[in-house]
Amino acid sequence: MSEPLNFSDIAPVDDSNFHDNMARMVKEPGLEHAVKYVLPDVDYPEFVRTLLNIRDKATFQHQIMWPFMEMMAKKTTSGVSISGIENLNRETPYTFITNHRDIVLDASFLNICFFRNGRQASEVAIGSNLLIFDWIATLVKLNGCFVVKRDLPRLEALTAARELSAYIHYAIQDKRRSVWIAQRQGRAKDSSDTTQESLIKMLSLAGGGSTRQNLMAINLCPVSIAYEYDPNDYLKAREFLLKKRDPEFKKSMRDDLFSMETGLLQFKGRVHFAVGKCLNERLSRLPVDIDRSTLLEQVCRWIDHWIHTGYKIYAINYIAHDRLTGRRTFEMLYTERESNAFEEYITHQLQKVEIPDLSDEDYAYMRRMMYTMYANPLINKLRAEQEPE
Repeated sequence: MSEPLNFSDIAPVDDSNFHDNMARMVKEPGLEHAVKYVLPDVDYPEFVRTLLNIRDKATFQHQIMWPFMEMMAKKTTSGVSISGIENLNRETPYTFITNHRDIVLDASFLNICFFRNGRQASEVAIGSNLLIFDWIATLVKLNGCFVVKRDLPRLEALTAARELSAYIHYAIQDKRRSVWIAQRQGRAKDSSDTTQESLIKMLSLAGGGSTRQNLMAINLCPVSIAYEYDPNDYLKAREFLLKKRDPEFKKSMRDDLFSMETGLLQFKGRVHFAVGKCLNERLSRLPVDIDRSTLLEQVCRWIDHWIHTGYKIYAINYIAHDRLTGRRTFEMLYTERESNAFEEYITHQLQKVEIPDLSDEDYAYMRRMMYTMYANPLINKLRAEQEPE
């Protein structure tokens, strides 16, 4: 089937244009600076020659990006694992919907797990607000990302939503490629993950059928992500404090860049993905006369339920819950040594916050917000396990 629309401004680079885009990107000083910063021992001219010999996205991912992400996993995690991959049919492309913890790594680590299991990488949704430099925009599209346009006027936003929905349907049905998209715009700063109904509504815009048919056509599959440590936790606590002081506070471009750098390079402990089951069977069992609003709400509930019940819970989640509540509800699930280490970790992280004249009250507020970030996955998991799906 021929491509119904021109998706060139949002779609990954076509392999026919791969080399030209790569040749243009390697001339960017910003790329050289970034590569040398992340890989200080790299022979950059040799690295560029290697890049220029690559002719398509799949080779780029297997020869460059997969080894790089495996290196980052080895250096900055205690292991990246996956469960539930048996729920996936190798011949079926899926729309993976996950909670969102890290700007760069959520989809990258998930694709590592797919590569390890002999599966294709998913195409990845990335917000236009993160494409701060031209070379970043080129790099992500060379790596199989598609762009979600952000911060548009209302009418333009609706047009962009229709275009995005059409591209995702095209990727799934015509290209037979899985896609990844976060359950909401931006990360949940307090780690309390909920699906935005507007996301599901956007996914249902294309397809030419009913809302149910359009959603079933793209094989929605929820995936739960759990990081033991969030390298950006202190930056999120800082943002909470700044918004408490000034409700109109907004992050700068530099803040986004630093968040990406911190998430990529700093320690994350264990990382786990729990893959759920495709929602098509459940969608097919809904009443024929269900109204659109109720259907969208139900899909959000299913995704949230899987993400919450799928969390892998670590000792720090139990400790944070007990610190937050002032109780010892879960003290049998962690040691005193782990508890002390967690407190030291929080203190160390908060010492990185660069705001002039922080008071004891400010530090106490940020500490409580960090407890909340680490307690919420446990709170939501316990609640979801008590609720019907």
